[in-house]
Amino acid sequence: RQQEGNLLYISGQISRQGGKPTFLGQLGNQVSEEDGVAAARLSGLGILSQVAAATGDRLDRVARVVRLGVFVASTPDFNRQSAVANGASDLMVEVFGDAGRHSRSAVGVASLPQGVAVEVEAVIALTPA
Repeated sequence: RQQEGNLLYISGQISRQGGKPTFLGQLGNQVSEEDGVAAARLSGLGILSQVAAATGDRLDRVARVVRLGVFVASTPDFNRQSAVANGASDLMVEVFGDAGRHSRSAVGVASLPQGVAVEVEAVIALTPA
């Protein structure tokens, strides 16, 4: 993560449970759409963890989730990346309400780090400390 002024840039977070990568493979092949949504949600929890680390556990400093970038490892014929990305987007709205509404891109890619199905990056606007 990197902070510039009141903007916090969070590098790609992958789905993990117990410190280990989860939901390995591609959507449209080894990973179901339902599992892809769960992977996006777990990646979103990684975003929240990074926000907490940057703010001293002060999630109330989030003024706005500005943008999410969601990368979905998928087969060439899979075209529901935006549905998968909703796992992370919905989490941001659940946690931050209207301040969690954001712009987003959802992109299909051939592979992701450690073989995971989903990776999420974020730009978060913080209130001054």
